[in-house]
Amino acid sequence: MKRVLLTGAAGDVGRRITPMLKAAYGDVVLSDLKEPSDTHGLSFVKADLADFAQVAAAVRGVEGIVHLGGYSVEGPWESILSANIVGCYNLFEAARQAGTKRIIFASSNHAVGFYPRSTTIPHDVTVLPDSRYGVSKAFGEALGAMYAMKHGMKVTALRIGNVNDTPLDLRRMAIMLHPEDLMQLIRIGLDHPDIAFEVFYGASNNSRAWWDNSRAKALGYRPKYDSEAKLDAAQKGQALATPDPVGDFFQGGTFCAAEYTADFAALKNWRAPTS
Repeated sequence: MKRVLLTGAAGDVGRRITPMLKAAYGDVVLSDLKEPSDTHGLSFVKADLADFAQVAAAVRGVEGIVHLGGYSVEGPWESILSANIVGCYNLFEAARQAGTKRIIFASSNHAVGFYPRSTTIPHDVTVLPDSRYGVSKAFGEALGAMYAMKHGMKVTALRIGNVNDTPLDLRRMAIMLHPEDLMQLIRIGLDHPDIAFEVFYGASNNSRAWWDNSRAKALGYRPKYDSEAKLDAAQKGQALATPDPVGDFFQGGTFCAAEYTADFAALKNWRAPTS
């Protein structure tokens, strides 16, 4: 990659990986609605993802994009639509017009959040979004697949768990993604010669994992961290949580429980589709 763009650079995950991206690729452009407090000497382009012209200016001249930008939690449909649906389309289409070769799309575990915690799922399961936010991430995966197949762009969707070096509770013991392991996944997506369209799980080598990440490992992923080493911290965080029958049953946690009106007893006995 001669030049890499990082969207969402001012967010928590963006701030964590910026120095690693700089070390790996050198010429990195940062973009967000506001400039990060520390740019690490890199150039910054302000861009609202909902404004195609601003996005086009940000992607100009870049060969690879790490797309972390967008609305990062559940929210009103209007907010999700603008940032994560319209904004995601703008990013992919502007990248196509600019001749960008590769995109890493930050999907989310919430695209598959309604799988039970008792089920281990591979990357090619039916999406079961747990929220409007999760729906937007499933959309982004589908959009990435279309741009890969129709236009030859190399696209990797990362269903990210929780980026941290310490799990905040027992749920995040299963889905913790250490920033250094995230950087490994990004480098596979930006550099591996066999990438066409891939879906990887963004998780470290966690002993309590709910996800089969064998496809990422087949392409060279060797995560170094296991959340089990921080069990004490997770237990302390869990002790502060309120019991939640719905959220504690499904992988998506509180995203599943919010606004929930279905017959929980019936869904508990339903067998989710897996390949």
